[in-house]
Amino acid sequence: MFYLKREILGCLPLFLILKLFILALVQQDSLFGYMKFIFKISALFLFTLNFSWAEDWTSFRGEDRSGVSNESKLLKKWPNGGPQKLWVTDKAGLGYSGFSIKDGVLFTMGAFQKKEMLLAFNANSGEEIWQEEVGELLTNGWGDGPRMSPTVHGNKVYALGGKGNLVCADIKTGTISWKRNLVSDLGGKVPGWGYTESVLIDDGKVICTPGGKDGSLAALDAITGEIIWRSNEFTDGAQYSSPISISHRGQDQYIQLVMKSVVGVNPKNGSILWQSKWPGKVAVIPTPVYSDGSVYITSGYGVGCKRIEIGENAPKEVFENKVMKNHHGGVIKVKNHIYGYSDGVGWVCQDFKTGELVWNEKKALGKGAIAYADNHLYCQGEGDGKVILIEATPTGWVPKGEFTINPQTKKRNPKGRIWTHPVISNGKLYLRDQEYILCYDIKG
Repeated sequence: MFYLKREILGCLPLFLILKLFILALVQQDSLFGYMKFIFKISALFLFTLNFSWAEDWTSFRGEDRSGVSNESKLLKKWPNGGPQKLWVTDKAGLGYSGFSIKDGVLFTMGAFQKKEMLLAFNANSGEEIWQEEVGELLTNGWGDGPRMSPTVHGNKVYALGGKGNLVCADIKTGTISWKRNLVSDLGGKVPGWGYTESVLIDDGKVICTPGGKDGSLAALDAITGEIIWRSNEFTDGAQYSSPISISHRGQDQYIQLVMKSVVGVNPKNGSILWQSKWPGKVAVIPTPVYSDGSVYITSGYGVGCKRIEIGENAPKEVFENKVMKNHHGGVIKVKNHIYGYSDGVGWVCQDFKTGELVWNEKKALGKGAIAYADNHLYCQGEGDGKVILIEATPTGWVPKGEFTINPQTKKRNPKGRIWTHPVISNGKLYLRDQEYILCYDIKG
């Protein structure tokens, strides 16, 4: 089995075919030579069919923030005890920060004593490469430390600490290029459970959500950290969702969900393109999902979910119900269905068009986070650390294997759980429980 980055895979067969063609013309002048050329081309074609997609994971929920991995040729069924564990490290520090992976390097954050650090590990071996200080420690009754996933773009990695310290660092050395604080520099206010969003990098801008009277959203220059604009028409306080970037009817826009509304914002100046009300309670966490001209949002504490057609002018509410009440852990759209954990209902498959419940499963696994690749869902329980592989199908909960994260931390706050989202990248599954990062081989 061979794994190549998508950009290499796209050009490699054509390059080799042209090379073989030239060699055949130059070196052969007989019918036998041309027959050999045809044989080589046929063999090459069959050889490339065995390649499978593999990709880096450069941001929270992937590059497009859909939570969908495009990897293929992965295990469709796990052996007893789960897939092979490749490595484990206990050097990640405390916190719930997730992973971004590029060019064989895994980036995350962790708390060590009174500091939050940006960390880089070898994604294939778990060996620590470097660590760099981001800022002071966020303390919280549900567990101290950072919550977000770093974002990688070009040769830079961007990370946001729990108290609003935002840094831009070199991916090879960890050297900090610039640092801003969402409170002291941008007038924001730390939410009750800390800043948790994973900042968005788009068109030379860092999009973040400090919240406050100067504008909920801020666009910073990705190279210098200087302010480009603030969304001064939109001044709600920060919540815990991460913004996404979409293009709808030729209009690029950023979408962000806060306590009482979901908005579409103009990337050029931060002005509001559209806005829809949302009855959020206590905390609004899941990242919006965009598909086919619609935005889907959900949150917990009994609130529910809603699908909105953006349209050309005012947004149109298609449905709003309580089928999906996703507190955290995220939801993922696969074809015409939404999958995720719904408080009180269990793991749910919901019709994306109508909002109707298709199936639910309460007994097999408790509340948790979700990931997707190769027509399968990776469901992780927050309480016991159990991970179950199921088919992504509207026909029901179809398990294809399970295992339990081991080792598990003894340092987690008693109120805390296993909240770091699973990540699938380059044929590997990455999981975390506080200081432990675990890597599993899931190639087919």
